[in-house]
Amino acid sequence: MLASYEQLNDEELAVLTQKRDGQAYEELVKRYEAKMFRYGRKFLRNQIDIEDLVQDTFLKAYVNINSFDKDLKFSPWLYRIAHNTFINAIKKQEHQPFLFFDPDALFPHPIARDKTDKIINDEQIKATIDRCLAEIDAKYREPLILFYLEELSYQEIGDILQIPVSTVGVKIKRAKDKMAIILKAQNYEY
Repeated sequence: MLASYEQLNDEELAVLTQKRDGQAYEELVKRYEAKMFRYGRKFLRNQIDIEDLVQDTFLKAYVNINSFDKDLKFSPWLYRIAHNTFINAIKKQEHQPFLFFDPDALFPHPIARDKTDKIINDEQIKATIDRCLAEIDAKYREPLILFYLEELSYQEIGDILQIPVSTVGVKIKRAKDKMAIILKAQNYEY
């Protein structure tokens, strides 16, 4: 038994989990649970559905832990399982708009506010971002979300979506261009 699982990196914990060390897997769940919930909210609105699918993701990861390659990063492997789980759920349901985006993640620069004319609160910004993202094709939206909101690298996104790294960059650029067009059409200054 190890003194502190918190000091191990994700890949070391995954290897211990392959050896059926339950505490190592508990640490992985602890590290990724909030991230998986946040990622799930990009696909679904119903909190109960998200909870079920996050639980399914962790169960699938545990059952298939031996397919994890210790020479690769753990996070893209887990995100790929989550991606497949959420996409399969969406195929069973009708498409719903995406919610709960953090405007600071998509717009890292401070938003200028004219105190006398316009006061834009975070909820209005989130709603605007949600509307924009709902108009962007999923094939462009998901890489954008993974990059800006989940803070994954192009390589990790490519691994999750099973596309070349160069394609990740193109899709993120197209999504940003489309968002700019949509925002401009709505007379939104960013």
